[in-house]
Amino acid sequence: MGQTRKRVGKDGKPRYTAYYDDIRGQRRSAGTFASKKEADKAWQRAEVKVSEGRTGEPARGRQRFRDYVENTWLPNHEMEASTREGYTYAIHKHLMPEFGGMRMVDILPEHVRAWIAKLKNQGMKPVTIQCNKIILSAIFTTALDDQVTYLHPCRGVKSPPIARKPLQIVTPEQFDDVYNALPEGTFRLLAETEIESGLRWGELSELRPKDLNLKTRILTVSRTVVELNPKFHPKGGHSLVKDYPKDKEYRRFKLSAQMTEKLEEHIRAARLTRDDLFFHMPPQDKPRARITEIPDPETLGRTEPNEKGRTYNHGTLSGYTAGRCRCDYCRGAFSLYRAARRANGKDNPRPLRTRMTDGHIPNDWFRRNIWNPAIAVAGLDFRPTMRDLRHAHASWLLNGGADLQIVKERLGHASIATTERYLHTLPDADETALEALARTRSRSTAR
Repeated sequence: MGQTRKRVGKDGKPRYTAYYDDIRGQRRSAGTFASKKEADKAWQRAEVKVSEGRTGEPARGRQRFRDYVENTWLPNHEMEASTREGYTYAIHKHLMPEFGGMRMVDILPEHVRAWIAKLKNQGMKPVTIQCNKIILSAIFTTALDDQVTYLHPCRGVKSPPIARKPLQIVTPEQFDDVYNALPEGTFRLLAETEIESGLRWGELSELRPKDLNLKTRILTVSRTVVELNPKFHPKGGHSLVKDYPKDKEYRRFKLSAQMTEKLEEHIRAARLTRDDLFFHMPPQDKPRARITEIPDPETLGRTEPNEKGRTYNHGTLSGYTAGRCRCDYCRGAFSLYRAARRANGKDNPRPLRTRMTDGHIPNDWFRRNIWNPAIAVAGLDFRPTMRDLRHAHASWLLNGGADLQIVKERLGHASIATTERYLHTLPDADETALEALARTRSRSTAR
């Protein structure tokens, strides 16, 4: 039970401090007052809050946003390692500059609206704004549940609308062009496995012979691998294998006979055991080919405008640093500059850079070194990614008459509405509708 204690101040006047027991039974102060009556009311109000479950301490709401996130929310919030990595980068890049120095209780909806408007004026894409708002909302949902604050500043605050663009699906002809441009061997098999199975990249790169029953042709998807910065990895590595795919649900589906035969032949040729990776990172014993001479920069054109709207000549240091251009000519200019410094003894020579991996093929390495060069050789009018092959797998199945529910289960979609996005996405999908329209419209001319 609460109580009031009398004490005498330096001015000789009596003061009354109200005390109550919190939810853990610890004696706490509810404030100091000029009269015993006010102090009694204060500890009584505090006890009512405790009985109602409103156990928050006002002092907790006065902590800075940065302190709460770094000391309480991030260390204790349960999330996947890859999610923690992405959240940490987004928080320190987009949330801390705006809210880091503010007290939790002082952050109001008007501040969140002003922050969203600021991001929009800076040219940030609506989907990125929405992702950052989701993170901020998650932080304050936890703070509200923990009674650090009694107001959720994100509720009722809208972010810019996101326009859903139509999917551009890789056609069978386009896939054949890219397939033929890929290096022969493992990488062609990897691309064909992707188009035949629709696996996510983490599932594909973690695929092992034990996951495929060669007799029944049933493939079991039970694991995935994610790439992490070592400081977010539980053991300081680069690849984290999770014993469950996305949505934490195994799935099983059948592969075609010809695809199974190719995978079986690959197992024999590479002498793979049950636990080996189907697609292993190749040896990195050759340095990347670099430009040794830069043409006249005045003939190479200008870079894209940077955040300040400035452009620079390709093949210059300014194009690489200030323009943030990563074309071959700008990379070459910077590489030659660094090589000259090392030759003059100004920088220490560095060893050959190799991609750290435990055998899994990194997505970005495959994209830069294998996939994008093949896209360029194929001459496609757009640049599909490996994820687009997953989209193509779904679209081809539905276009061929496969059941919508079966396609949903093969792809591992949580909602059938996601699978429905792939209906009628091939370029010739509307041909039947146009033919039906033409037949009906031509009736008037047949009379």
